[in-house]
Amino acid sequence: MNIALYIAVMAGVTYLIRMIPFAFFRKKIKSRFFRSFLYYIPYAVLSAMTIPAIFYSTGNIVTAVVGTVTAFVLSYFNLPLIVVALSATATAFIAGLF
Repeated sequence: MNIALYIAVMAGVTYLIRMIPFAFFRKKIKSRFFRSFLYYIPYAVLSAMTIPAIFYSTGNIVTAVVGTVTAFVLSYFNLPLIVVALSATATAFIAGLF
């Protein structure tokens, strides 16, 4: 029962987040500042949700840092996302063995 409630709340919140801007902003937003602010919100929210999950996912800060550094280095060289994700996961796993 709890899982169904969690899914329903998540669906409602997701719907509201997408519906509210359409309900309140009927005209095109002309403010350059406000448009740039809205442009960066998805990146900020994604970072706020992802970064803590990265460091608490392994249960060991050292393996999390090693995997994160690997991901940053590989993404700096513009490698495909699957390569970055698999390499960071493998590096964190191998670091956890030692």
